[in-house]
Amino acid sequence: MKKDERMVDTHSAWRAESLTWGQGPRVLEVFLEPTCPFSAKAFGKLDETLQSAGADRVMLKIWLHSQPWHLFSGVITRCALAASTLPEGKGAAKKVLAGVAAHRDRFEPADHCSGPLLALSPNDIIARVEECSGLKLAEAYAVARLDQEVKRHTKYARQNGIHVSPTFMIDGLVQNDMSSGDAVSAWVARLSTL
Repeated sequence: MKKDERMVDTHSAWRAESLTWGQGPRVLEVFLEPTCPFSAKAFGKLDETLQSAGADRVMLKIWLHSQPWHLFSGVITRCALAASTLPEGKGAAKKVLAGVAAHRDRFEPADHCSGPLLALSPNDIIARVEECSGLKLAEAYAVARLDQEVKRHTKYARQNGIHVSPTFMIDGLVQNDMSSGDAVSAWVARLSTL
């Protein structure tokens, strides 16, 4: 047997867990960019929204919407999706999003284009995400076909005409007047009345 025939691809069976919580008939989908301050604000309200609206009445889906003006957006988005392939699945992805949101200044250059963060490499960013999330991500980040999961999130956003973050959809309809600045009670009321 040749050496390469004995090698096992430990990543061939990987699976990214869908970033979905709750099992209700009403579907709230939120498109987030991990380093966007408004996305971070919306992300911070999602657990309370699901709890208040009822996980038996609402299904919450997070879609990652990478945006090029956030310099490290692609790397961080891939980190979150890599986390979803770990044993903790979507819970690990949520840890990445929470860690980045809590430490945005470590990931977003001044004015999106200047300052000491410009000296960071993608590997430096991955290490910072690991530090802020408490997860080991480098191996999962390097899974060869993980880009397919990134493309799935991107394609879904494009199909729905999503351009900015955060954007909210309820039951497949974009809610242009929903905002990260809204109170959780306003989101819950909307989910109850539409």
